[in-house]
Amino acid sequence: MCGIAGAAWTNAGRALGDAPLSAMMARIAHRGPDDSGIYRNAHAALGFRRLSIVDLEGGHQPFSNEDGTVWVVFNGEIYNFLALRRRLEARGHTLRSQGDTEVLVHLYEDEGTAMFPLLRGMFALAIWDAARHTLVLARDRLGQKPLVYRHDGARITFASELKALLALPESELPRQVDPLALDQYLTFGYVPHPRTILEGVYKLPPAHCAVWHEGRLTLDRYWNPDWNSEATTSPGEDVERLRETLSDAVREQMIADVPLGAFLSGGVDSTIIAGLMQRVSSRPVQTFAIGFDDPKFDETRYAELAARHLGTEHHTFRVTPQAWEVLPALAEQFDEPFADSSAVPTWYVSRETRRSVTVALTGDAGDELFGGYDRYRAVALANLIDRLPSGPRAVLCGPLARALPGSTGAKSALRRVKRMLEGVAEPAETRYMQWVGTFQEAQRVALYSDRWLDTLAAAGVADPDEADPATVLSRAFAAAPKRDPVTRTMIADILTYLPCDLLVKVDMASMAHSLECRGPFLDHRVVELALSMPLERKLRLRGGRSKVVLKQAFADLLPPEIRTRPKMGFGVPIDRWFRGELKDELRAVLLDPVCLGRGLFREAEVARLVDEHIENRADHAYKLWALLMLELWFRNHIDAHAAF
Repeated sequence: MCGIAGAAWTNAGRALGDAPLSAMMARIAHRGPDDSGIYRNAHAALGFRRLSIVDLEGGHQPFSNEDGTVWVVFNGEIYNFLALRRRLEARGHTLRSQGDTEVLVHLYEDEGTAMFPLLRGMFALAIWDAARHTLVLARDRLGQKPLVYRHDGARITFASELKALLALPESELPRQVDPLALDQYLTFGYVPHPRTILEGVYKLPPAHCAVWHEGRLTLDRYWNPDWNSEATTSPGEDVERLRETLSDAVREQMIADVPLGAFLSGGVDSTIIAGLMQRVSSRPVQTFAIGFDDPKFDETRYAELAARHLGTEHHTFRVTPQAWEVLPALAEQFDEPFADSSAVPTWYVSRETRRSVTVALTGDAGDELFGGYDRYRAVALANLIDRLPSGPRAVLCGPLARALPGSTGAKSALRRVKRMLEGVAEPAETRYMQWVGTFQEAQRVALYSDRWLDTLAAAGVADPDEADPATVLSRAFAAAPKRDPVTRTMIADILTYLPCDLLVKVDMASMAHSLECRGPFLDHRVVELALSMPLERKLRLRGGRSKVVLKQAFADLLPPEIRTRPKMGFGVPIDRWFRGELKDELRAVLLDPVCLGRGLFREAEVARLVDEHIENRADHAYKLWALLMLELWFRNHIDAHAAF
């Protein structure tokens, strides 16, 4: 696992100098503490920081072909590199290293940008084709590895993380906040691709490659499965195919020349991954879990149960989160505003796991692929309510929803039921945005200052197709118009929430501690197989069953207590923190003249949210967390006194 940075330019006046490139690389040293390297010619510069995983002696980058006309810097792992290596050698290529990086150089020589569908792995890479004065950027299918860039015609600059670009002087990278991106952030809790929080800086979307040639940039999607396709295989065939495909993905992802382990929460997904690892390992696999004092957020009992069942060498770390100690560190590492509070436990488990291993396999994407979230059952239930006669439906969506009392607990069942019923009356995509969103449109309008509303309106006029954050979800739902509502929702999550939230969280929190995380469920063969299955093989409302086919395929790895336990979110008690240990800090940051002086928000509205929550009159925990992380981002990465 590594960090990459660099640039290509059309004229010498726009060249990226040694000092700026070194500054960019220094900002991402945590991604690669073991080695570094630079390549430069008259039109391009590539920088590299390495975390050594495979081919410890021969994996130095940047890496070139024999005559030095093609160079690559690469972050990630190509799991099928041995098969690709044999293919290249059969075609006459001579490879001088043992790792996966050199495969990329020679594959590009043979295939050009048609190489990317051949890769099985997680990656963000840059290839400089010196003979053609062409820079190629690419990112893996599901978006496990990040890549951001700025293109202004004469030069394109890229890096693994936004903070590397922020190492450039303001004359080369203006610190202008993108109004539409900020509106998206307060809607979703993250900034969806392709935008970043800064104007003019973009994320390369998952499954895309970008080609820059003589100042012109073109993007192409190289993986776009038929999301509408549904297989006609039998339930038994699906079980067997899933068992074989996921097992193969785990075997491939266990290739490493350094200590390797797994996160084990005690949930279905992580237990299956750890169990498949143990099946092919000659010794007990090291597994890791984090525990907290609050029983609502502690899963260690189940993790230890799973570890005993599987026979792993288990490590439990029990920590008392020191909120005000970890928040500044998170805000510094997450170089965009990021409002998923589960970044806190992910940060802690990554830190502790790195003390023992360099690579950890995870269960990420199991919920999106096999219907694990409660909200998928809510979508299914709402679809049934949609079919009711107008009278009963109106009662459910109106008087009954209003009659339910509000709850001040962030994780209470009553709160979830009330929120679901309030959204049932809306169209499917609108209701889903209400369920997963942080600030709804009316709430954002009430929050924004008049000046910021004018700024946002002007940005919307300039880019009308992106003016409404709901467009992000509507495009994702449109990918599978022929599927049932729940499957469409799961696909929308795979295209938005998974790459923009969950995978960002895992990558940024783990790489802060130089830990590589790999996700076998993210193997595109597993993804395509899961999405081809009919919904009833994953989710059944009767009995509240989820992940049906997954549990059938790996029943021997799952103790009964884990197979039937309800899902527990991976989080921290931010609602309680803001009424207790973080109460004073919350007021000090959000009501500080520096924060309010940015001109973004109405002071009275921010004060209302703070007061109502602290006084236990309402639950605004997630909204306040989003505002707090936004302000801490400003203080870490932008001039503290101006947003625009």
